[in-house]
Amino acid sequence: MTVLLYSFMRGAIGDMVDSSARFDNGHVKIMTRAYSELSDQMPNDLALLGIGDLLKQLNIGRPDMIWTPRIKFGGLLDVPDKNGLTRAQGPVFGIGIDLLNSDSPAIEILNLKKSIVRGAIPRSENEILISESFAEKLGVAIGETATLMSSTMHGSMSMHNFKVVGTVRFGMVALDRGTMIADLNDIRTALDMTDGASEIVGYTEDMVYDDKRMISVAQDFNGKYSDPADEFSPHMQSLGEQGGLQGILKMANAIGGIIVLIFVFAMSIVLWNAGLMNGLRRYGEIGVRLAMGEPKGGLYRSMILESICIGFVGSALGTALGLAISYWMQYTGIDFSSMMQKSTIMISSVYRARVTETSYYIGFLPGLFASVIGTMFAGIGIYRRQTSQLFRELEV
Repeated sequence: MTVLLYSFMRGAIGDMVDSSARFDNGHVKIMTRAYSELSDQMPNDLALLGIGDLLKQLNIGRPDMIWTPRIKFGGLLDVPDKNGLTRAQGPVFGIGIDLLNSDSPAIEILNLKKSIVRGAIPRSENEILISESFAEKLGVAIGETATLMSSTMHGSMSMHNFKVVGTVRFGMVALDRGTMIADLNDIRTALDMTDGASEIVGYTEDMVYDDKRMISVAQDFNGKYSDPADEFSPHMQSLGEQGGLQGILKMANAIGGIIVLIFVFAMSIVLWNAGLMNGLRRYGEIGVRLAMGEPKGGLYRSMILESICIGFVGSALGTALGLAISYWMQYTGIDFSSMMQKSTIMISSVYRARVTETSYYIGFLPGLFASVIGTMFAGIGIYRRQTSQLFRELEV
């Protein structure tokens, strides 16, 4: 139970970090200073410009990281009927990524290949993906045309036609409710953002977030490129610095650690008590062995050795069972989507366990030592036994 609880909590926290990084914050994110203050509103009039040169500098200065630009936008997606009149429409949250470049890491980062429900990933201009539930709501079929109605970078009205070539399901309610994914250059054309982007996100090559390292990367970048006096100068933030996520993660880790510690302590008390009661119930046997001349020290050591063997076998079996269930949950997970219908946070609705090195001993060591300690306390009574009382006890 301890192994399973620990692994599940590690997985839940890890999934939250990974989902937030892939779909929203990156391991680090570059925005203009003005955009970062209003990023929840997606103010593309404050977006980055001239990102081609900036990307070149990033790839030269930090070749050990993955850099990819994005445009985030909102609007209405309108589906016309055969007469060109509105058949259905709904509010849409859009992400423009580098879809048509075969060397782009964006497809892998967003897990698009695994998320496809119908159709395929766009391979030509003005092709888009939309979320499966959104497609069902609008009644749009693969191959149909949909019109994006939004505002350009300069505040004017924009209408642009796209062809729906596929649907996706990410397993995150906030994204699956109404998302559109298009090629970056198509969105630049639609929103009049030539060589612009809402943000540039960066990732480590192994896609594992290291808070200290990313803070150092951000500080180094800001020291070179960011000007506090210029609201349009680029400014980099680490994952933990965005939206108070660092505080949330610290609190989640602290609460998780406290819960696991309390659980381990409670289980240790149970096993300690079991070892103690086992020793007390064997006082009759102990009396017989002492009466037959077995030395107290030898008897005490034999009881401890028995307890070690039992504790080792029991802890090994318990750890093996906990790891087996944890590995199963690592690949299948538990779906909480029914409880997150109104969620606006980009975290997965399927929580999975994550087996780490600690999972192998966090339940084993307390299980072993608690039972042994219980036997040690119970065995202290052996040295208090008086030979003169043994025959009286045996008569009883």
